[in-house]
Formats: sequence, C-alpha cells, structure tokens
Amino acid sequence: MKVAVIGGGGREHALVWKLKQSPSVETVYAIPGSAAMAEFARCVPLPLGDLEGITDYAAEQAVDLLVIGPEVPLTEGITDVAEKKDLAVFGPNKAAARLEGSKSFAKKLMKKYGVPTAAYEIFTDGAAAKDYIRKKGAPIVVKADGLAAGKGVVVAQTAEEALAAVDAMMKDKIFGESGGRIVVEECMRGEEVSLLAFVDGKTIVPMIAAQDHKRIFDDDRGPNTGGMGAYAPVPAVSDEIRANVYETILKPTIEGLAAEGITYRGCLYAGLMLTAEGPKVVEFNCRFGDPETQVILPLLDGDLAQILYACATGQLDPSMIKWHAGAACCVVMASEGYPESSRKGDRISGLDAAESRERTVVFHSGTALKDGHYITDGGRVLGVTALADDLKEAVHKAYAAVKEISFEGRQFRRDIGKKGLTRLQ
Repeated sequence: MKVAVIGGGGREHALVWKLKQSPSVETVYAIPGSAAMAEFARCVPLPLGDLEGITDYAAEQAVDLLVIGPEVPLTEGITDVAEKKDLAVFGPNKAAARLEGSKSFAKKLMKKYGVPTAAYEIFTDGAAAKDYIRKKGAPIVVKADGLAAGKGVVVAQTAEEALAAVDAMMKDKIFGESGGRIVVEECMRGEEVSLLAFVDGKTIVPMIAAQDHKRIFDDDRGPNTGGMGAYAPVPAVSDEIRANVYETILKPTIEGLAAEGITYRGCLYAGLMLTAEGPKVVEFNCRFGDPETQVILPLLDGDLAQILYACATGQLDPSMIKWHAGAACCVVMASEGYPESSRKGDRISGLDAAESRERTVVFHSGTALKDGHYITDGGRVLGVTALADDLKEAVHKAYAAVKEISFEGRQFRRDIGKKGLTRLQ
C-alpha cells in the first residue's frame, strides 16, 4: 500500500512511524511532514489549506489511503474533496467533522440522542451569556464554539473569570470567528480521560484509554494547552467503564449521526469525565488526539495501515485490533512562553542520547532542521515517549530521556502519569 499522512506535528510523526512498521505498506508520504518525519516518509511541501492540491497529488501518486491528522482540513472538507477523486480516506467528512468543529452541534446531537454530557446553554449574545453565568455561579465552563487548537475552553473557578472569558472570546475575538458563538456549561467533577475509537461507519472498536494533561503546570494549574503529556492505559478505566462508554456514548453518537444522514468513518475521540453518575462527554474530536496518539500507537499490536483502510472502506473487523501488554508515557517539552506565545530558533541538544535509550522514541511536534541541527519551531516542541512493562517504569524512562534533552527556555510538566500511579498504589 501507499499511504499519505496529512499534517506535520507530533501526532503525524507517530502515525508515519507506526505506518512504516506495517507489513502491508510500501511507501509513506507526509504532507507537508517535517524534517524529523523524513526518516520514515517522503515529505511533500504542500500547504495544509490546499485541499485540491493535496488530493490531486495523492491521486497522481496512486495513493491507496489518505490519513488526515489535524482537525482543520477535516472541518474544511478534505474527505469530501478526496472521495470525489476516488481516494480512500481515514477521517470523517465535513458533515461528520462538525462533531469537533462546532461544540453547539455536538451538544445538540448528544441531547437529541441521550448521550450523557454536562448541562449547557448556547449563546451568540455576550450580555445574555453573562446574565446566565451570574445566575448559575462558579465553577462554570466557557467554551468557544469553533476550533481553537485545544485552547478554547476556560474552566472558571470564579464568576469574574467566566465573565472575562466571555469578553475575551466574544468581544476581543481571541479565537476569531470560533468565539462568535459560545457554550456555557456546568463544571463536571471527576477524573478526565480520553477514549478513542476506530469507526468504519457502523462498527466501533474502542482503543485503550489514555489520559492527557491539558494544563501547562503541574497539578493541573495554569492555562489550557494543546496537551503537555499523556499515558496509557489508564487504571481508572476498567473493562466495565469501557463497555459503559461504548453503549451509552460511542454507539448512540455514531447511530445518531447515521439517523441524521451522516456516516462517520475515522477516529472518534471521546474526551470523558468519570463522574459519580458515570462517564459523561466533555468534548468530541474527530481525529487522533495529540499527545494521546504518541502513547496509544506504540501499544497497538496490529497492522495500522490495514486497520485504517478497513475503517475508510467500511470493512473494520474487531479481530484486527490487539494491544501489547505494558504501558507508555509521553512527556511534552514546550518552548518558553507557551501557550501564550512560543520562542523559535533555539538549538536542541541531546536528541540522540534520548533516542538511544531502550524502548524510547522522540516525536517532533515543533522542530526544524537548520545547518544539520534541530531547532525549536513551535509551542510544543517534542513528545518524549517511553514504553515499559508497567506505568511506573514507563514514567521513569520517559523522564530519564527528557533529562538528556535541552534547549533554551524548555518547559515540561513533572507529574505526567501521577494520577495513574496514585490509583495503582
């Protein structure tokens, strides 16, 4: 098979790394890819927004499968464009991608089909949103309706913080048009986890659960980021909870979309809160998570290309998907100033030493190659991932590798996996 991965971040690096290991894969393309991905894939420097150019190139190369990494091309309809050119695509079409592209669409769908989620109201008027917040009090959650690179959610501990978030989104337009409509919802209590699933339109196969760490500082303090690290599997997610999520969340969501005339094929990412009343949806994403992908795929025991192709063509068989024993931990190293800003151009040292460690791989999220050396080129720079027989050892190995790597102003959380380890104790 020839497979093309669309995107250039850490998630896509993990995808090309895993696809390169598939016995059925002959060539992997990465569009646009990155310098680090060139080890595994043929990088093609086409802009992510050029949907026609990307799909034309894939058709010219007789690519068997397009795998869409980031959310923006999906919400803009790259799958619809590709399918008109008879290309198989792992990633939902534009209508289905609204599940991530519009939080109000997702909320209305969940309400209609009885999928458990937080109580909410939708607003296009800032004054009305503020009145609602004053009436409800805090803690309360304010979300930009559209895409905001994982940063469009404010979990406000005070009413003042929530009111400021409304102004920032609706008046100051810090997320552009994405904040023209907002969702205000109750603050759910519990442990947050991610359960991703392979979906072929009808068949749904959940992956192993992962836990992302969204806030910039230890102990879940500071502003939200795109994700500062993850581990898998998650001790808090038992087989019973997975079965519950399948029956009450994944299945009714896919069947609800089908009832609306929308076929969902690709990865369905359910961000969940494990509440006292049971699992509830925090958010849906319509693609692999970042950094969850960096811990889930290394534990996958199977031919990833065949699994993704089966999803794209409506032929998924649960027997294709198995998991290695053990655990994985990924620690994200970010540049100075992230998430508000990011420094670029700082030289990175110690990558070879980190990668030479046993069962350790470094995925590049925001790097560039200059004069033969990697430099920082984004907010999240690296995802340092380690595998081990258990979570404690995986965490230890990941941080040992992080110690090898240095660049000016580097920042990372020192408590990735702590919740899982506490539970295991």
